[in-house]
Amino acid sequence: MSKNQVCTQDSSSSNFDQNLASDVLVIGGGPSGTWAAWSAVSTGASVILVDKGYCGTSGCAAAAGNGVWYVPPEPESREAAMASREALGGFLSSRNWMQRVLDQTYTNVNLLAEWGYPFPTDEEGRPYRRSLQGPEYMRLMRKQIKRAGVKILDHSPALQLLVDTEGAVAGATGINRQTGEKWIARAGAVIIATGGCAFLSKALGCNVLTGDGYLMAAEAGAEMSGMEFSNAYAIAPAFSSVTKTLFYNWATFTYEDGTPIPGAGSQRGRSVIAQTLLSQPVYAILDKASEEMRLNMRLSQPNFFLPFDRAGIDPFTQRFPVTLRLEGTVRGTGGIRITDYSCATSVPGLYAAGDAATRELICGGFTGGGSHNAAWALSSGYWAGKSAAVYAHDLGANITQRSVETVGEAGFISGSQRQLHSEEIIQATQGEVFPYDRNYFRNEQGLTDSLQRLNHLWQEIRTSHSANDSHILRTREAAAMVATARWMYSSALERKETRGMHKHGDYPELDDKQQHHLISGGLDEVWVKTAPLQNARVPVGV
Repeated sequence: MSKNQVCTQDSSSSNFDQNLASDVLVIGGGPSGTWAAWSAVSTGASVILVDKGYCGTSGCAAAAGNGVWYVPPEPESREAAMASREALGGFLSSRNWMQRVLDQTYTNVNLLAEWGYPFPTDEEGRPYRRSLQGPEYMRLMRKQIKRAGVKILDHSPALQLLVDTEGAVAGATGINRQTGEKWIARAGAVIIATGGCAFLSKALGCNVLTGDGYLMAAEAGAEMSGMEFSNAYAIAPAFSSVTKTLFYNWATFTYEDGTPIPGAGSQRGRSVIAQTLLSQPVYAILDKASEEMRLNMRLSQPNFFLPFDRAGIDPFTQRFPVTLRLEGTVRGTGGIRITDYSCATSVPGLYAAGDAATRELICGGFTGGGSHNAAWALSSGYWAGKSAAVYAHDLGANITQRSVETVGEAGFISGSQRQLHSEEIIQATQGEVFPYDRNYFRNEQGLTDSLQRLNHLWQEIRTSHSANDSHILRTREAAAMVATARWMYSSALERKETRGMHKHGDYPELDDKQQHHLISGGLDEVWVKTAPLQNARVPVGV
């Protein structure tokens, strides 16, 4: 843990344009962040939420429709729901966690209906609550947390966490992207809800998701888990960023001459698409959808069709080129390790939720779009908010009067003669994580070579400085992406088998002896260790 820029109660006013204080600080304004904020304020805490973008419109959930793992409390239905993904995820998930998520999701989605979310009804007039339209969903969540009294700072990314003299997280500092003003927010507890890392791959809604929360958490001493399961790729038209993949279940994938590609498919044949793309273009046509289905598709996910309409292509009757865009941990399952049902990290005062937290607990080593991801976001956000509020309350009075200092030096090195070129660092990192034959299809040599280059990039970051305050956000994003890639590949090297989405060419079979979690961490020196599968304990009062 590196500490710098001492910010005591006496000196902070001269260093920051805005001085804020609350019981709980939420970093991130997507589903998990807004649920965390609502839960915390409902538990009696004062709450500040900061978002890199505009809370309610930024992030992948706000950009499109979201399936939800919403299952009524019927034993047979719940059993089928839990069993459906266990094998696919390599048997790393926990039934206790799955049951808790199913329970909380059912409760919270029904609460959305009470708040006025316009759920559609089926032919018999029953409400259909297994999907949420992102714009309406997030607009409602912003409205609810504002009504509850949450203070929102839009366009105000956090840059560094604050810790007290005992090493407990006690707030954060950041900057307003529009005004350049610096802010400091002291808090009894902090929730990281910054989403995953998609490495600026231009996937829909993902360009604010650069692993910032991972970096800040690790700088405070937090651990990662399941980072080898971070190589999710989504199908998209080659000319578009729309990575909604559900409708490709009704697609035929072909070579350029129109011949179907054997084994290619959206769910279990995506690796065939990746393998083919290494040498030639791949085309798709949604020719398996009936006339009735085509109408329903347009109604359920209209933004899926926008790029086709703009290009003058009918995807149901005309072939179009496709690609695979990396979505990393957004649709992977790796993230910050949480230690128990409270969604606490290994660092006192720090909690994690949504894509920022590991999703292995309910998905193991594999997940797709929506469904489990949306359920995890609203459930873990709810738990993290409640637990953070309780933690802050238990600290007693004057919790925001603690002497604190920032942690993390990447981008803040003073006295360095080397100026960091963030865009070059980002492009070099993308060069290691984008290629299918390096990340999708992994092998020992490729991982080792990439990791060596990534380690060099990290050393360059650690010995350089940002040009000025206007560049510091991009510098931190670059540092976060390099750090994320190093945890990914270090963990992938350690898992010498093929499990979940981790496909290792040198070890193509699943190894029963490796049915465990891989915990990773560190910045200058990355480390990886094994952790047994176990059901989380339930803290008192949660």
